[in-house]
Amino acid sequence: MKEFFVKKTLNNNLSNQNNKVFPKNVQTIGLLIDESNFEQSDSLINELTLYGIALEDIKVVAYIGKFKEKETYLRPTFGKKHINWKGEITEDFLNEFVNSEFDLLLSYYDIENIFLMMITSKSKAKFKVGFSNVDASLNRLMINTELQNYKLFISELFKYLKNIK
Repeated sequence: MKEFFVKKTLNNNLSNQNNKVFPKNVQTIGLLIDESNFEQSDSLINELTLYGIALEDIKVVAYIGKFKEKETYLRPTFGKKHINWKGEITEDFLNEFVNSEFDLLLSYYDIENIFLMMITSKSKAKFKVGFSNVDASLNRLMINTELQNYKLFISELFKYLKNIK
């Protein structure tokens, strides 16, 4: 039931999306990862640094489908409970992430999850990139690779970014 109301809010957000201009020089990256389906987050982050992005300029937020309150997570992590019925974010670190004007937001999930999609849609990032099998209205650039093949995703990303400049 909650998913229905969040999806309704998401659809409103998508219809109000404004397409921002691509930043010429990518320095800051917001990385939204579904760690329910992807366990190589550290390797993905490392791959970004190999392309010249400083570690301190990569802000990561992870989603876990079965979020456990008492568990300690390696990075800021959220679950369904951190977005209410109205599609509002109830966690400070998540609001801070969404309101950050990253040069680039990488939505690293390949399954349409309403809670991840809500974060992507609310993000104030200048340019959004994601997987081709997730709703095309969320991202300006969609890359057609498999979730586990993070090296190909990142190399394709930087190849496209180089051509966009």
